[in-house]
Amino acid sequence: MSLEVSITAHRAEFAVALDATVGAGATLALLGPNGAGKSTILQALAGLVDASGTIRLGGRSLQGVEPERRRVGYVFQDYLLFPHLTVLENVAFGPRSRGHGRLASRVTATRWLERLDIADLAGRRPPQLSGGQQQRVALARALASDPELLLLDEPLAALDVAIRDEVRAELARHIREWGGPTIVVTHHFEDARVLADHVIVIEEGRTTQAGTVADLVRAPSTAYVRRLVAGGADD
Repeated sequence: MSLEVSITAHRAEFAVALDATVGAGATLALLGPNGAGKSTILQALAGLVDASGTIRLGGRSLQGVEPERRRVGYVFQDYLLFPHLTVLENVAFGPRSRGHGRLASRVTATRWLERLDIADLAGRRPPQLSGGQQQRVALARALASDPELLLLDEPLAALDVAIRDEVRAELARHIREWGGPTIVVTHHFEDARVLADHVIVIEEGRTTQAGTVADLVRAPSTAYVRRLVAGGADD
């Protein structure tokens, strides 16, 4: 299962374009400053905003397909967990949204909570969880919907610096175990280094560099990328 995408989406300030292929088990990082248009690309892939061009997932065109029929798992930057539902109910919402029955959805949710080592949180509600725990619950909900494509929008941005490294390593492991194509949006170079096989740098809607993390380190193409690889500010 691979993703082939060549799209242009429009923001108020500028157009945002992406041309990429993401193979099964591969992770593409969209790296760039805040406001560069990275999240707009994810929204277009999920069908939440309009875009021109082509999106093919496993040979199937997603253009014109309703968001709920795209088989896309989406982890939003602020996780968007339902505060009044338990962790188990939040994760079960994924398969329920795809038409699965209540009992089957709870069985699927329980399985994913176990796989992500958070089964002990099943009866809690999001306000009772740490940032790292909420991130894992949001990932479990996305994966429980049986997606063919996983989209992660700044999945570590809400975490305290003290736990970010640990959760980043765990996230990388879970993505590898899942095995489908993944796109992660971030403005942190370390996220791209740990999570991604390939990186596309986006500045003001344009791709300014593409390659591996090693390529970026060896020959940064813009002042922004040079600051990143030198360990400077990445926001």
